[in-house]
Order: sequence, then C-alpha cells, then structure tokens
Amino acid sequence: MCWTAKSFIRGLSYSVKYCSKDNRLQKICLYSKLKPKKCHILDWSGSTHNSTVPPGSILPWRFFSCKQEGTEIPCKRKKIVSITTPELLYKDLLKSEQKNWNEISGRYKAMAERIKKKIEELHKRYTLSSESPRIKVGESVYFEENGCIFLSKADDVDEGNIRILFSAEDLGFDDAFVQRIRISPDQRYMATSLKSENSEEATCVVMKLGDFPVVEKVIPNVFSFEWVTNDVLYYTSQKNLKCQDVFMTTFTKQKHTKLVYTEQDARFFVDIYCTKDRRFLTINSNSKTTSEVWLVDCRRPFKSPVLVQARTKGVIYHIEHRNDELYILTTYGEPAEYKIRLNRSKKKNFCPACCVCAEPLLAPKLTFSKLWKGRLERHQLMKAPVSSSGMENWQLVYAVEEKTKLIDLEMFSDHCILFLQNAGHLYLNVISFVSHSVQSIKLPAWACAFELESHPEHTTSTCYFQLTSPVHPPKRFAYSFKENNLIEQAVQEVPIITNCHTTRLLAKSKDETLVPITVFHNTNSKELHRKPLLVHVYGAYGIDLNMSFKEEKLLLIEEGWILAYCHVRGGGELGHSWHKDGCQHNKLKGLHDLKACIMLLHELGFSQPKYTALAAASAGGVLAGALCNSNPEVIRAMVLQAPFVDVLNTMMKTHLPLTIEEQEEWGNPLADKKCMKYIKSYCPYHNIKPQCYPSVFITAYENDQRIPLTGVLRYVQKLRKAALDHAGRTKKKGNWIPNIILDIQANGSHCDSSWEDSLNEVARQLAFLKKELEDV
Repeated sequence: MCWTAKSFIRGLSYSVKYCSKDNRLQKICLYSKLKPKKCHILDWSGSTHNSTVPPGSILPWRFFSCKQEGTEIPCKRKKIVSITTPELLYKDLLKSEQKNWNEISGRYKAMAERIKKKIEELHKRYTLSSESPRIKVGESVYFEENGCIFLSKADDVDEGNIRILFSAEDLGFDDAFVQRIRISPDQRYMATSLKSENSEEATCVVMKLGDFPVVEKVIPNVFSFEWVTNDVLYYTSQKNLKCQDVFMTTFTKQKHTKLVYTEQDARFFVDIYCTKDRRFLTINSNSKTTSEVWLVDCRRPFKSPVLVQARTKGVIYHIEHRNDELYILTTYGEPAEYKIRLNRSKKKNFCPACCVCAEPLLAPKLTFSKLWKGRLERHQLMKAPVSSSGMENWQLVYAVEEKTKLIDLEMFSDHCILFLQNAGHLYLNVISFVSHSVQSIKLPAWACAFELESHPEHTTSTCYFQLTSPVHPPKRFAYSFKENNLIEQAVQEVPIITNCHTTRLLAKSKDETLVPITVFHNTNSKELHRKPLLVHVYGAYGIDLNMSFKEEKLLLIEEGWILAYCHVRGGGELGHSWHKDGCQHNKLKGLHDLKACIMLLHELGFSQPKYTALAAASAGGVLAGALCNSNPEVIRAMVLQAPFVDVLNTMMKTHLPLTIEEQEEWGNPLADKKCMKYIKSYCPYHNIKPQCYPSVFITAYENDQRIPLTGVLRYVQKLRKAALDHAGRTKKKGNWIPNIILDIQANGSHCDSSWEDSLNEVARQLAFLKKELEDV
C-alpha cells in the first residue's frame, strides 16, 4: 500500500504509501559488490532500483505502517500483566505453527540449500557490474555503499579521490540502511534517512558538512524531507501508519522547529517534494481518489503555504513549475472537450499509444511521482499562472489517449520524455519543445518495466534509463536529444538472455472483458503441457504486478518452468478504470479474470492443473485465496507471502489505523449491509469449506504491521482443518491430503528483509513448489 516515482507510493505513499519520484532520484539502496549484505525495495509499484531487490521480495502493499517507539521507564516493582483470552489463543496458535514448521522443514532443507547456491550464482553473474546510484550536485557527486555515504568531484569518481561523509554503523545504526539523501543547495548540510529491516519508521540524521562532518540534528519518525533553502529543512512525521503533519526546522543561529501544516482527514496521506527548479516546495495531500497541493515559496520559506486547488472528489493532480507557470498533471477534464493541434514527427511512426499535444509545450522537469504511477486512466498535462492556479484557469497542454497508460514522465529544458504502455508493449514518446513535434519509439518486445537511472538535470542532452523484465536483467539505454535516437548501452560481463520467449495473451473473462497475460518460457522447452507453470496475480489498489528482474524467476526459466503474469482488474495495468472495475463491489471481477487466465493457459497447452501453482503477496492474497476456495481444481499448489486473507474482519475494525482509508478499496461493511454481504462472498477466510484444496505454503512475519499475524494464523488453522475434514469424509483409496504450511519469520517485515533472509525465504518456497509439482 505505498508520491515518489512509482505509483501515487504507499509509505513511500499511501495506499501505495509514497515517496516522491523526485525523491527516488536521490534515494539509495544498499548494495555491496563484494557481498550483497542488504537489498531493499525502496520504490513499490511497479519498478525497483536494479540489482537491489531481494529475491522474492514483495511489493510494499498493503500499506505502510509505523511502529511507535517509546521510552521505557525503569521500575523496581514487578509489572502485573493481564493476558486476555485472544492473546492466549494467539500465543497457542503461534507455538503450534512454529512446532509444525520445525517438524516438517527438514524435508525441504537439502533442496533449499541447492536452490540458494544457484540463485547466488545468478545474482553474482547479473549484478557484479552494477554500481550504486549517484547524486550529482554541481561539481560534486554523492553516493552510498554498504551504509556509508561518500563524496567525490564529478571528474574523480573513478580515480580514488573519494571522501567518506557518513557511516550508519559508526553512528550506532548497525542494522539500518540508507533510504534517502537530500543535499542542501549550498552543500553545507546533508539530510539522510535511515531505516531498519524490522521497523516501518525512519530516522532522519542531519549533518553539517565540511572537513570534519558533524551531526547537527536527529529527527525520529520522519517520512519525507526537503531542503527549502540552504538552512531550512521541511519534513513530514509519520505516526500510526499515517503521515499528516509537516514541520519546518532551521539551522540558523537561532534554531527552531514549528508545525507548518496538518491534514485533518484520516483518508489522506501527506508527502512533500521540491519542484525541479527549486522554486516551490509542494505539500501533497492525497487519498486514493483525490488530491490537494499547497505551495511554499522557497524564496520566502517562513510564509504560510498557499493552496493551488481545493480538493475535488475524484480529481488527482500533481504540480511542477516553470517561468511563473504551474504545470499540472491531472485526471481532470476530458480530451474531447478541447480542440488540439498536433505536429507529429516525420522521423518515427506515431505509436498506437499516441498522444495529443497543444502548444505551447512545457519545459523543465515534471516529476511524475510514484503516487501517480499505474493509477490514472487518462492523464492531462495542463498549466495555469502561479497567481491564478484554480481549476477554472487550467489550460490543456498535453493528453494521453484512452487505453494507453502513462507510466512515467520526465521533463527537460527542450524536451519531454514519456514512457507509455499500450497492449502490454512499452513505448518512448519524445516531445520537442523547439520543433513542437512528437516522435515515438517502440521499446524491445521483451521489456516489461523501466527505471530512470539517475537524477537528470533539466539541461542535459541525454536521458539514461534501464529496461527489464522478471527474467531479463536490467539493460541500460540512452536517448540522445541531439541525435534524436535511442542508444543501447553495452555492459561488460553481463550475459544476454537469449533462451526465453515472451508471449502476450488476452483471456476472455466471465463478462467478456479481455484480460492481458504475459507469459515467459524457455525457447528450448518441448511438451509445454507437461511443464510446471507458476501463475502470478495481484489485482488491488490500482497497482501493477511487479515485473522487475528477479534471479529466482530466471532460474525457473532455465529449468524449464513457465511463468505467467495475470494483469487482472483491480490492478493498474490498463489505467484507472481497470482499477475501479476491480475494487469495492467489483472485486469478484478480478477473481473471474484470474480463473479465465488460468483456463486459457491450460487450453493453449501451457501446462495443466496438476503442474500449476499460484503465487501472490500481500493484497494479492485476496484473489489467490478466493480462487483456492471457488476453483481449487485448477491449481496444484499455492505460495503466499504476507497475504491479506481476512478482509471482512479487518474492515470491521475501525480502530485499526488503515481501515478508514482502505474503505475506498474494499468498501465499508459497517455502514452498508450489502457491502458486508459482498465482502463475505469472496473473503478467503470466510469461504473455507471441506473440499480438496491445493497444497499451500505461506510466509508470514511476526513484525508485520500491515498484515497482522493473527489473521494468517486463523486462516491456516481453518484451511488445514477443512482439508483434513474432506479427506476424512471421502476416505478414497490413495486420497491426496494437501500440505498446508506456515513459515513464520521472526526477522524482516512486510517490506524489508535482509538479503540473507530473503534468499532463505525464496529457497524454501521454491523447494516446496518443486516437491509439489515436479514430483507429481
């Protein structure tokens, strides 16, 4: 569930919880070329920084949470703790499942060790040549490596003339990783956020740079932060999964901190970022369907924020600035309402994902934050004067065609680059502000995801990015504005994947809606109907399936497996309407889509039920668990990671911090009896019944604050009992009893696990699947 660059992001934003894209460009992922000690997901929705995602890591959805840190006061008296019946039941269930795992884990140990070694070999093969993201500020370059932040002159990065500015370990943050870095305009200060693997909250450390860097301030529970001037820092605080307060702190002679903005609506999450020209700081308050932006003038940081446009239900917008005009990326307005003039480039054919543009075109960087990625139906790029920013003054500049998804947008001084998706294919559309032309380039057919490589300055002549897929390691490309062409960058020592075929299909759902499927299989495989098939699904919050590279996916392809990604309704693959058509009272459509996808795969000869497994994580567990109840015969096994399987009970508990904001996704069963009945009709926990279930392997986390372990424990117990009851009633000769396994991890959390922990989890999951499918 996570304004950053890859979705409108969940904790990094809101339902997705977020961090702005702008921010993404300065975010740092831990990675050591010698030892992949820690790898973390920093950008959930969609794409991740290449080579830093742990195998099998899950998307940071179902939303960010925040542990509350308190100071414990020593007391000589013994504390009297009353344990309630639910707490005792929870402890009993936990002990029972831990005992069960200890008894059966041995059967997977040897195979898991072999799988670990293979994944480690692939990791070394495909990530050895990668380097940490670099942040260029003037003539200086900042970069992070293994928990340390280094500084070098731009021309000396590869010549050993490097200074160390910061070490997380030396400051006492032994188990923390660097999440984000912000450098003040004059480079006198550096703000860094640190986050541990077992906590959802980050700590911001502000350092005064110089010959001997020193710590100036430590701010706990911080989500996003930006330097407004050389010595004024704005930041948001996070509490109980919510981010609703914006503070300003100064590093002048008279230091002080004050509250600048507070969001009163519990459905909204607040994030901040600076426009690329650093003219304004934007305070972005967003729910899943509505947004509102306030501006802080960076030249007058102590003045009160000014409202751009009051929140209007169903209207989402995002702000950039150029030449005293605001440029607004929004869902407001219909392209048909405007008469638009378009000059298409003569050099390239215009793609099916065609756009329309009106003059004047814009200029500098428009940050398309994570909070936006994959969540909008039709994007309009509009503009308005700073002095008259209300919606009535918005003028259309650029619009995207229907059924085409705008994945990301990057602004430069003379050009604008848009990454688009149409019918499963990625396109690069380049708008020239000089010639007022648009040229389109179809990207390689195997590409499923992209990642902008670094924070490009708006005056640059080249835009660098990487393309990837679940089975294709990130490959570097560059678009040259001078030469008007796409350049594939050669990377030494990284083998090219040539033995994998990519197929895109359309399955007809129950209501005849066509649902996209992306399929990967080994080109050398014969008799595909006898090969194991692993199906992936998510279908919630308007978030796309994660299509970035994972070593374990490539391993399965090399061993002859088939991988299928079902882009069902509820997700964001076909825009905002695709999401709306699969949430609240439409959630069953996602289930029908999933069933149709699996049936089509089998009909076309991609495996068969006894060799088919289903994989899902977090909110994807709703559709996976529902299919397991309604059509268990179409799969043999299921692997779930931190699954959301008890929708009804969760949405009935309004005291939980996320329940109110998630009503826009699932509905409000307390206020609407029809909604309660509808949720109950598909909720995985409430629809378990005695029948022949597939085998199930679930990974859950004791520290998971978004998917409480209690609900998972109850689900496993009920599912196991139903499967045993069915077996006892039928008593047929050779009756098959499924394995229902719960692997509870004491370390790690919903979003973050160390490289070692993630590797072990994936190895156990694959060992389970191999035994269930390959031994049939």
